[in-house]
This record gives sequence, structure tokens and C-alpha cells, in this order.
Amino acid sequence: MRTAQHVARLVLVAILAASVALATGSAASAGRIGIVPPGGPPVAALAPSDGAVVGIAQPVTVRFGAPVTDRAAAERSVAVIPSVPVAGAFRWRDDRHLEWVPDRFWPGHTAVTVLAGGTRTQFRTGDEFVAVANLSTHQFTVSLNGEIVRTMPASMGKPGYETPTGTFPVLEKFRNLVMDSSTYGVPIDDPEGYRIDTEYAVRLTWGGIFVHAAPWSVDSQGSANVSHGCINLSTENARWYFENVKIGDPVVIEW
Repeated sequence: MRTAQHVARLVLVAILAASVALATGSAASAGRIGIVPPGGPPVAALAPSDGAVVGIAQPVTVRFGAPVTDRAAAERSVAVIPSVPVAGAFRWRDDRHLEWVPDRFWPGHTAVTVLAGGTRTQFRTGDEFVAVANLSTHQFTVSLNGEIVRTMPASMGKPGYETPTGTFPVLEKFRNLVMDSSTYGVPIDDPEGYRIDTEYAVRLTWGGIFVHAAPWSVDSQGSANVSHGCINLSTENARWYFENVKIGDPVVIEW
């Protein structure tokens, strides 16, 4: 004879199974969306952190406790469960770090649960805050939920130091930051070397591409690309962007 508690448990399992089936059927290219099978390599950390609110380009990152030799098995041990169907794919940063990246962007205000190696994190995306840096028009345009809210003159990388194109999620933010050309192999005393104090620095790549305040290039912003690869804005515009952007918000760099 089934008790009321047993019946309630069966109903809960049925609801979870239906939700997972919906996500799996709607995101065939996601690599792996569903209930995590037992096993898999040990997991050291998951990101975003539990309860975080991130931008719509934010990847899910699984950091394993040891180098992974069977990548396919490791991918099968990870489940990404969004509140709405989202297609995406796995990619490896190195032999310990696995990322799941949406094909384009997460929809705004999507709740996401990630399960891996007995560890779980739940986060959500915020508003759709998207910046587009145009290398030809020298403009940095920001949209909020599909509506343009600010267009700013900018200067990007000059010949030989071209700003990379593509879509980049915001990685870090620094109110003040010392930028040093020697960190990427150009001595400070080289004609192209520098060591400068910057404000409102928003990191786009681990290789050193930032959006930041550059009062020294204001005369070129909106008309010419003169930087060493970063996106230069006036101090006022850089402050506005810094104060409004969040980790995981996308910056699209294009010609």
C-alpha cells in the first residue's frame, strides 16, 4: 500500500524527469543536458558560483581535481539544466577546465542548474546588456534588452596591435589597474613599451585586452585606432560602462 509520502515522491520524480526530457529534446547540440550519471572525475569547483547573477555570455566552468584523460567521459558526467531550452557545446580550456558555452547567448533572466561530480551550483542571468565595438566606425555601442542606451567614441588597436574580433564575455573589473607592456614581451623602454595607471578597466581576455579609460587618446576616439589592442574610452564613458557592466556580459568586436 502506497503512503501519501511515497506518492508525493513519485510525483516529484515524474516532474523532474519531464523537465529534463524537455531540455534534452530542445537542445540537441548542447553536448550533454540531463541527469548526471554516477561516477566521473572528481570536481574541484563549479562556476558561476551558487546564487550568482551573470551576463548572457557567461560560460559554465567545471574545474576538475586532476588532469582529465577521458574527456568524453568527463563531459558525460556534467549536466547543464536551464529553465528554458538553450543550445550550446562543451569546450576545453586545458586538461582540468571544461566549459559549456551557449551557441549565442543565454536569454536574459534564465535560471541554470549545473550538476557535476556530486557538486551543484545554481545561477541566473540578468538583463541583456550587450556592447558592440566597431573597429571601422570607432564606436562603442551598448544595448540594454535590445534597446541602444549609449553610443561612445572609441579607439581600438592600431596596425600591428589589432584588437581581436569576436564575442568576449567580461572576465574581471578593476577600478584602478597598472598596465605594463612587459607582461606580453614588450620592454617598458621599447618605443612601443609602456607602464601606465588606468582607471575603470574591464578585462575581456586573459591575454590583456581591456575596455578602459584612456584620456590620452580622447582626440583619436571616434576617428582613429591608436591603442595597443585595448578599447579606449573617455574617463566619463569608461566610468559609466564600468558601473553598469557585470561579469559575463558580452562585448562583440567587429569591423
